[in-house]
Amino acid sequence: MQYVGAHVSAAGGVHNAPLNARRIGADAFAFFTRNQRRWRAAPLTEEEVAAFRANCRSCGYGPSQILPHDSYLINLGHPDPEGLARSRAAFLEELERCAQLGIAMLNLHPGAHLGRSSEADCLARIAESLDEALSRVPGVTAVVENTAGQGTSVGYRFEHLAMLLERVEQRERVGVCLDTCHLYAAGYDLRTWEACEATFSEFERIVGFTALRAFHLNGSKARFGSRVDRHHSLHAGELGCTVFEYLMGDPRFDGLPMILETVDPARWPEEIAWLKSLAAARAARRTQVRSR
Repeated sequence: MQYVGAHVSAAGGVHNAPLNARRIGADAFAFFTRNQRRWRAAPLTEEEVAAFRANCRSCGYGPSQILPHDSYLINLGHPDPEGLARSRAAFLEELERCAQLGIAMLNLHPGAHLGRSSEADCLARIAESLDEALSRVPGVTAVVENTAGQGTSVGYRFEHLAMLLERVEQRERVGVCLDTCHLYAAGYDLRTWEACEATFSEFERIVGFTALRAFHLNGSKARFGSRVDRHHSLHAGELGCTVFEYLMGDPRFDGLPMILETVDPARWPEEIAWLKSLAAARAARRTQVRSR
């Protein structure tokens, strides 16, 4: 089975995130461990850490079901030394907060060259940034998210993700999160079953499923190949629903957190329930086949 959830609020303290996830029927959740709009954050207190861990236990969330996201301010491929140092310090802090909270993964957008270096040089800086941070914080895996390719962001091609994985020395400490909206906007078709087969076959050939750690499930307001990052609800927008039926019906993705970042939090309970129904239907079909 997959773990289906959403990126929930941690307003009032990180200990509220698992409680908010449970309220919407989620089996997994994402959240920000700090205010993602600021560079500095107050350290976590022992009380906050203990409350978060206790709520995760009581709500039934294990390490493989929690995928926090780092701050959007961070750019591990920043071309300027000052901006790069600031981003690396902030990312290190994010890893340390995950370690304190007992979280095994941290999701990140790879970075952007800002028009002042090549994509290859940017990717090399990101790999160096990851190695530097991971060498200082054990036990947390960095999960690199594919991008839509908006602006000067890298990570919108499978080849970019493969290059990062190849260049990072601590290869076992880096994985990949695939965002359906970003894939579609970057030019990977997901609108039909055949298109999904082709796209994920390409991913397997270039990156490999052993690197896959999670999905972000989002519809797309932007058109195919636009390289514009605009999320939508699952049943709305340009992408359609076939890809979600495909993902929830494929045993290759069992055990992965499937995180909603769709635009209407009020719809998360019904979107989660619908995704779970797809997985349940798949399980029922497999049981019928085995019983024949």
